[in-house]
Amino acid sequence: MKRSLIIGCAAVALTAGCGTASAQSKFDVLLGGDVFFQGAYVDQDNDNSLRTTEFANRFRLNITPTAKADNGLEYGARLRLRSVTAANGSRTTDNDRAYIFANGTFGSVQAGVTNGPSDDTGVIGPNIDGISGSPDGFYASYYGVTTLPYVTGALRTLESGDASTKIVYSTPSFAGLKLSAAYTPTYGSSNTDINRRKNVTYNDMGEVQAYYKGAFGSLGLEASAAYQFAQAPTGFEDLSSVHAGATVTYGAFAIGGSYAFSGDSGYAKGHTGVDDNQVWLIGAQYTVGPVILAATYTDAKGANVGTGAATAADYARARIYQGGVTYTVAPGLTTGLEYSYVDNKSGGVDNDANIFLWDTRFSF
Repeated sequence: MKRSLIIGCAAVALTAGCGTASAQSKFDVLLGGDVFFQGAYVDQDNDNSLRTTEFANRFRLNITPTAKADNGLEYGARLRLRSVTAANGSRTTDNDRAYIFANGTFGSVQAGVTNGPSDDTGVIGPNIDGISGSPDGFYASYYGVTTLPYVTGALRTLESGDASTKIVYSTPSFAGLKLSAAYTPTYGSSNTDINRRKNVTYNDMGEVQAYYKGAFGSLGLEASAAYQFAQAPTGFEDLSSVHAGATVTYGAFAIGGSYAFSGDSGYAKGHTGVDDNQVWLIGAQYTVGPVILAATYTDAKGANVGTGAATAADYARARIYQGGVTYTVAPGLTTGLEYSYVDNKSGGVDNDANIFLWDTRFSF
């Protein structure tokens, strides 16, 4: 019923908004993207003879052909290509966005390979990817040997970052409030053949989210609340995950945080010794001219794997303290320094780490 409602809303909104639309003859092709280079120094308790320094880089290119019809309908498609050299030594070239879209008075519809609504606009606080001191950043890429709690890579709803083939509908913004819904038939179906076999992780995954952004005098407020659900294979707990977050701004200051609870989602039924998946964080930020100062505290616990946790050997608890400074060198060009202290116990093993990260990126 839930998935049928999501698909039906998207189809009705698109049909009602399109009507009979004659397109302009000209299509615009927009190019954009970002690239970063990172260097890190890592000092951790259990390094297993790992090196203390490492580099990583990533290049992403957005290709967006778009057109606008006489009735105001904007439509097109987007492809995001990635070339990544990760801190673990892997090198990949792929895409994580490949969808068609339509925007109009009815709202917007996306259909294809993309992430869920809470991954796109879910609020976790003022410090996000691209700002040094962000929990959404890349400190975890340099943390080796011991596994972090699974939720540290899923600060919003547990599987909203899964770029599978899905359909997403968002309403227009009403006084700053926007509602979104998404449906994914098969988890992990990004850029793969589509078939009707049941997935070994999750099937029939849905997500709904409310997002708000507005101002009350000199105070600014950004907030979101989301719920995600899915069917797990026989023998595993179904996915049920909630997330809520907010950020308040006043002048150059910003403070906020979020909480996500996913219970025993994905655990083997009859599991013992593993606490519920949950993560909460709080962050603060101060901007002075071209400089952003940021700090974040994250507390995460639960399984150290996405599915199948059954015993204490799968349990992890991490407390992460982060601080950073980001400097805007020129429009689109930033550089930053970040320090992360990771206090993590996973599978009964303590592995604390100090991670110093230098990040330089260009967005266009």
